[in-house]
Amino acid sequence: MRLGILASVALGCLLTVGHAFAQDKYPSKPIRLIVSFAVGGPTDIVARVMGAKMSELLGQQVVVDNRPGAGGNLGADVVAKSAPDGYTLLMATVSTHAINPGLYKKMPYDPVKDFEPVGQVGITPAILAVHKSLPVKDAKELAALIKANPGKYSYGSSGMGSILHLCGESFKMMTGGLDLEHVPYRGSGPMMNDLSAGQIPMAFDGTPTMLPQIQAGTIRALATGTATRARALPDLPTMQEQGFKGFECYTWNAIFAPAKTPKPIVDQLNAAMTTALNDKAVFGRLQDVGIDPTPGATPAQLADFVKAELAKWAPIIKASGAEID
Repeated sequence: MRLGILASVALGCLLTVGHAFAQDKYPSKPIRLIVSFAVGGPTDIVARVMGAKMSELLGQQVVVDNRPGAGGNLGADVVAKSAPDGYTLLMATVSTHAINPGLYKKMPYDPVKDFEPVGQVGITPAILAVHKSLPVKDAKELAALIKANPGKYSYGSSGMGSILHLCGESFKMMTGGLDLEHVPYRGSGPMMNDLSAGQIPMAFDGTPTMLPQIQAGTIRALATGTATRARALPDLPTMQEQGFKGFECYTWNAIFAPAKTPKPIVDQLNAAMTTALNDKAVFGRLQDVGIDPTPGATPAQLADFVKAELAKWAPIIKASGAEID
């Protein structure tokens, strides 16, 4: 009888441990992937492409949750203040983790201390383009034209303090301070409409927005902002190839979890990201919309990348005079 009782107790303990283990298995419920920008935008597209494949790999649905507002700060802050259990993630951008900390007087979160890096998704090159009527073929000719006609030209951006505004400011700084007026818009859409119509002569914008207009012939691409040529436009020289040494302007996407998320969960998510990005269909879909995927980026590499981005943009933001309360 005693042996029977002991066996029952032992079996009960094993079942309890087994049940606890099953409960602790990650993920055991849907994962929320927060996007700090509106539905249909580049970051939303990236999140939905990645979310669909990661759902398949993780065995749980990855639900995209759009929380636009405050230049991306609203959604990022939700993740920063969420439980570090791997069930709330952020599809971060250059705005949420590199630009906004230098742009906003008061930040609701710390881009380094409040997040656990998971992995980088990809880089989106910024393209310098002009209206088709402008008589220039490359970035050097454009700079020379502006210098010869001070106060005559302007450039558009998706808003004050946006990455596209800072691309223009970088261009001005690298050419000795061009007399070039900044025209901020409420988003890339209206800015691109005016560039295509010739209401503004030039602009920087991301590849996904530029590509359709370049292919339609309404605008002329002059240079790529990344250090290497964009996969979507392999024949287009970079700014650096055209003599603008050190010029780099691009947007990027990466996934972050709240700070103190356990390493095994972070590693599992990173592995799923890497597998997703190495999938031909996912890689091709991202490339089709102008994003250069970066499979295999580790959490440590992403952490170093963010620190470098913060250091890179801070002086440019200060020089631009852009500031938001």
